[in-house]
Amino acid sequence: MKVNGNTIKPGNVIEHKNGLWVAVKTSHVKPGKGGAFAQIELRNLKDGTKLNERFRSSENIERVILEEVPHVFLYKENNNLVFMNNNTFDQINIDENMIGEQASYLQDGMMVMINIYNEEPVSVNMPDSCVLEVIETEAVIKGQTASSSFKPAILNNNVKVMVPGHIEVGSKIVVRPSDSSYIEKAKT
Repeated sequence: MKVNGNTIKPGNVIEHKNGLWVAVKTSHVKPGKGGAFAQIELRNLKDGTKLNERFRSSENIERVILEEVPHVFLYKENNNLVFMNNNTFDQINIDENMIGEQASYLQDGMMVMINIYNEEPVSVNMPDSCVLEVIETEAVIKGQTASSSFKPAILNNNVKVMVPGHIEVGSKIVVRPSDSSYIEKAKT
């Protein structure tokens, strides 16, 4: 589907330079001289490389509509992650590099959305948050529980995150996989 160059928004996937690219950031520029254009930061869906492009409003860009299919994470085998389609029960193998660092947040039975283009998986959308247990952190210092200071903690998936001072070993916390940030203490 052809779209105008200045209508691309973050999250849109376009076909550009013989590949699929997702728009990460967009900004519209109207210089004093010349026509307006959209400055778009793109990330390649296959290899993760980044690219900054300018698209004039007169340019037509091929926007790609991806099919989002819910899948359940089953297990990891070497560098392959195995998912099962919720509707057809077909299993699919995806290279761990497609997800990157967020792959360490995958848990058995976790629901993800796999984006498919031409019957090939091109990206995986992780949940916005997941619950993990703190297995290692510094002891709580008396009087520091009310302050806004953060301390490092290691979770049961071996990822290091910064947590508030009142979080202790054994606590379950809610974490955002996209940037490994602490959200809140999990409700028990």
